[in-house]
Amino acid sequence: MQRSHIYYASYGSNMLESRFHCYIRGGQPEGSAKTQPGCFDTTLPTEKENITINRELYFARESGSWQHGGVAFTGTEPNEQAHTLGRMYLITAGQFIDIIRQENDFYGNLHIDLEKAIEQGSLIIHPTWWYGNLLYLGDKNGHPIFTFTHATPQPEAINPPGENYLRTIINGLKEAYHMSDNEIYTYLKDKPGIRGTDVLRDL
Repeated sequence: MQRSHIYYASYGSNMLESRFHCYIRGGQPEGSAKTQPGCFDTTLPTEKENITINRELYFARESGSWQHGGVAFTGTEPNEQAHTLGRMYLITAGQFIDIIRQENDFYGNLHIDLEKAIEQGSLIIHPTWWYGNLLYLGDKNGHPIFTFTHATPQPEAINPPGENYLRTIINGLKEAYHMSDNEIYTYLKDKPGIRGTDVLRDL
């Protein structure tokens, strides 16, 4: 089956709509050192809504775009104890592939077998890409829901997020969930990469 539209479920900085639009239309997100080229199809999402993802949220790696701080990933396997807050956007399958290319700084041809990802529950697009593992999260209104993370858990690469990246996530949580500062602190304080640090202190 050829999918025309899918839901992309974001759980990090892309929860902030203006930041996500830089992946669609191109541009430099506020706080980021990187300008995104955008998608070939620059049509904005036709729908957006919140989603809870049953994968653990953590922060890892060093992103040159975000002050060399950690960025958001989820676990690769379902975890019924995990309640990661996300925001999903209804976009075309082609736009989704373009977003994956941008997330991984890959600008060659990329074919992704979405039906195989649905059938298996996940699909390794590339084993070493930061976001090279496609996860199928179910369906909504007849459209599959996908997100992406690393191919394997990254406990050795846990790293606190930089201020700009964390601020973008906080603004996304406020925009999507209308959360208070205290609610956001409670949600984030025990996530790997934040737990035991003071990165939330001044935000």
